[in-house]
Amino acid sequence: MERPKGAGDVDSASREAGSDAGRSERPTSKDVARLAGVSHTAVSFVFNGRAAGNLSPATQERIRKAAEQLGYRPNAVARGLRRRRTAVIGLVTDHIASSPFAGPLLRGAMETAWDSEHLVLTVDSTGDPAKEDAAVAELLDRRVDGIIYAAMSLRSARVPAGLNRTLAVFANCLPDDGSLAAVIPAERAGGRAAAKLLLDAGHRRIALVGGLDDIASAERLRGFRDALRTVGERAGKDRIVRGGGEISAGHEGAMRLLDGVPADRRPTGIVCYNDRVAAGVLHAATRLGIDVPGDLSLVGYDDQEHMAAFLNPPLTTVALPHRAMGETATRLLLAAIETGTAPAVEVRRLECPVVSRASVGPPPGT
Repeated sequence: MERPKGAGDVDSASREAGSDAGRSERPTSKDVARLAGVSHTAVSFVFNGRAAGNLSPATQERIRKAAEQLGYRPNAVARGLRRRRTAVIGLVTDHIASSPFAGPLLRGAMETAWDSEHLVLTVDSTGDPAKEDAAVAELLDRRVDGIIYAAMSLRSARVPAGLNRTLAVFANCLPDDGSLAAVIPAERAGGRAAAKLLLDAGHRRIALVGGLDDIASAERLRGFRDALRTVGERAGKDRIVRGGGEISAGHEGAMRLLDGVPADRRPTGIVCYNDRVAAGVLHAATRLGIDVPGDLSLVGYDDQEHMAAFLNPPLTTVALPHRAMGETATRLLLAAIETGTAPAVEVRRLECPVVSRASVGPPPGT
């Protein structure tokens, strides 16, 4: 398979290969073989991952240097046809393109795929079920190796038609029929961590502001109550103020809890459904002359980029693991592609880390 090559032969082969390559749109593996002085099969071994045990390390290195010199790249389409793979995975999303959290999740998926020599083809459906079905059909027509379905926020999601025809993983949502593996935030643990930040600082009069009629809100509230029970406290209905997930919900909820309430009866700590709600609570506190964190400590949720760190004071918050969800879902899918076996139908819950800044202090008077 291999034959010795002298220095003169290298120069001659290089000129010959370069001349041949100049007549072609792109260099071929045969050009690489000529320049390296090996067989075409040897080049195939190197670029198909079969060189170990068949070629010496020195020969492998010579082939790679020849390929680099010529600017040779393996034909991904041809290689995919041989392996019955395309090295492309699909990513179907609902409203992620318009979400502030899109970047980390997409980057996590794309960079993980790239590290395994895969590309990610992304389609945003804007939440339209018909578009989701069409997107899956189009991706299958393009013979992607598998599909990730990702949602903007944690919810029970319909499984798009046709998704059961390929390897698939859900990210930041749960399949409504429980048929597929899913990667989601550990929301209950996150709610527990948010309340614990205040409890550990010495607060006992704690409230929760904001929330939607969704899985994330319900899980965070459970975690919030879990934490209070550890110190023998409970949150009555007067300390749980729902109302939504926007700045206005935080402002209105804080005014209900704080406006006209004597200092010795009002909450000294508030856990917010998200960072936008926390911004509304901060606005209300400023309007009422309540200092944060001197009179009131505040914990957000999400660690929203370009927001949480720039509030006054910078917001202590619980981060959603968007990048980690993209990475984990992609690794699960790639492992399934490699083995040809669907991922185990299970829910993986990823830690929501605490990001400590300046909005939490001890209760007033301590």
